Amino acid sequence: MATWIVFRREVGQYFASPFAYLITAAVLVLTGVLFNSDLQGSMTLKPAEPALVPLVMSFTMIFFAPLLTMRLFAEERREGTLELLMTAPVTDASIVFGKFLGAWFYFTLLMILTFIYQFILLSITQPDIGAAISAYVGIWLYGGATLTVGMLFSAMTENQIVAAFLSMIVLFLMWMGDQAGQIVANIDVARVVRALSLQGHFSTSFASGLIRAEDIVYFAGIITVVLYVTIRVIESNRVR
Repeated sequence: MATWIVFRREVGQYFASPFAYLITAAVLVLTGVLFNSDLQGSMTLKPAEPALVPLVMSFTMIFFAPLLTMRLFAEERREGTLELLMTAPVTDASIVFGKFLGAWFYFTLLMILTFIYQFILLSITQPDIGAAISAYVGIWLYGGATLTVGMLFSAMTENQIVAAFLSMIVLFLMWMGDQAGQIVANIDVARVVRALSLQGHFSTSFASGLIRAEDIVYFAGIITVVLYVTIRVIESNRVR
């Protein structure tokens, strides 16, 4: 019940925030422009890519996930409302889970809005539906993982800009791991680098129409571990 209350509060704040709508508009405009370009190219050059939109979102979430999560704890700490929330009859885990689920729910709605591109594609041609479904499952898990990273840095500082900047750096490094693994000479090192990267568990599997247990475990593991660390950070704040 406590998690549900925090969840409803966070979802309400997202729908009341003009900034959240600006992020949604930016994602839809960017994916729409690239989808239109790919659709035009499919007329003469190559078949349309059903996983294009999730692939675009996998990169944009490096920047948009921190923007969606930077206020979760930082704003409350700056305004002094975090202390009031922590004195309420809710556990630290309920606060963290509620805020995370609120952010993930908003991202899920944003992802669902992009289904319009798949409907347009279906009305024109016969894309690989299995590849599209796999890509969307992957980007949903991918988005959850990036949101937890952003939320962790929001819990560590009261400055929203700092929280967003630090989480962008970390997410970019995690995204670049796949590219770095392709140029590392040592094969074993390259495998380890790619195994730790976000793209290494998305672009070569989900985006290619493959749903592998190891990739699901990877994203679920990031979500679980980062949520646990965030709970510990909030608990340390309560002690202080």
